[in-house]
Amino acid sequence: MKLLHTSDWHLGRSFHGVGTLNAQRRFADQLLDTVLTEKVDVVLVAGDVYDRALPSVDVVNLFDDILARLNKAGVQVVITSGNHDSATRLGFGGRLLESAGVHLRTRIADLAVPILFPLEPQGEGLVAIYGIPFLEPRLVAEELGVETGTHFSVTEAAVHRIAEDLATRPAGTASIVLAHTFASGGITSASERDLAIGGVGAVPLDLFKPFSYTALGHLHGRQKLSTTVRYSGSPLPYSFSEAAHVKGGWLVEITADGLGEVRQVDWAPEKSLSLVKGKLEDLLNNPDWEFAQDNYCQITLTDNDRPELAMDRLRVRFPHTLVLMFEPETAREGDAQSYGARIAKAADDLELCCGFLDHVRHRAANNDEQQLLRAALTAVREQESAQ
Repeated sequence: MKLLHTSDWHLGRSFHGVGTLNAQRRFADQLLDTVLTEKVDVVLVAGDVYDRALPSVDVVNLFDDILARLNKAGVQVVITSGNHDSATRLGFGGRLLESAGVHLRTRIADLAVPILFPLEPQGEGLVAIYGIPFLEPRLVAEELGVETGTHFSVTEAAVHRIAEDLATRPAGTASIVLAHTFASGGITSASERDLAIGGVGAVPLDLFKPFSYTALGHLHGRQKLSTTVRYSGSPLPYSFSEAAHVKGGWLVEITADGLGEVRQVDWAPEKSLSLVKGKLEDLLNNPDWEFAQDNYCQITLTDNDRPELAMDRLRVRFPHTLVLMFEPETAREGDAQSYGARIAKAADDLELCCGFLDHVRHRAANNDEQQLLRAALTAVREQESAQ
């Protein structure tokens, strides 16, 4: 049996103000191509299907289209809810969708209810797939029967329920668990287990030892925590911190002996991300930066004085610049002083205004700007005198 481990689709998310719906449609095409090419049996989605609890109509329609195409391809789908999803809304119609091969695991009541697949069409092997939705400790602690609501305690309780059910299954049953959480391999003591990243507390890696494979969601970088515990990462980059990521998923093979080969599947983005840094004139003229011209760019200017119309000029060469930052190569005299200390030295109103401009944009007022400020100050004084 072949499983395709994915997560964190974040359908409907924007990227620094740019809509990603077309890019997500392109991902859907890549997903279907992988399913057909690799003859995938089950697609796993470990949470954060949507980017928000109330997705727009277009986004819901996209998800509906993806499920319909997967169904037409004859593949089963197992989905858990993430911290960005509304578990109730995502889980709506779950019992009806089950008959169409879409298995939703968004409720605590379904933790120990596996989706069972025969390993071979006529064989005796069995694969049991369980889903752990995102567990908000304050909301689920009582239902899970734990007194202290931490991410570790509620996840441990969920895993215990799954392990109890797995013990009732035939010997040799392969067990797959989907979980939307932050797993930390270095955390083994109870006093250290409630670390957090992105609002999700850390749980120790050894919680998932009893299972053949654990498909994790939440972290956007694909990574291998152990042979049997992995994050697939998001299928698209959603921040410039992911510029170096290779996006995709994990293709997981289950054999009669348990976990077989696990290999990565890559999905190239329509537009890559580039982190560009340097002085404005060099960035505009140096041929070494040609590779970034068609990419989404985060540009950091290192000019000591902030250039005028920097974004407009950069977008002539880098039209898809989305983020512009300034990190002067050399600190200017007075930069270390507080704004209050700097303006306290102003000799007159004009110098005070020029000092404010310098402070907020990191560039001194030029002659034309000083003339405008001088005229504005004169007009204000005349108006005050007239009153």
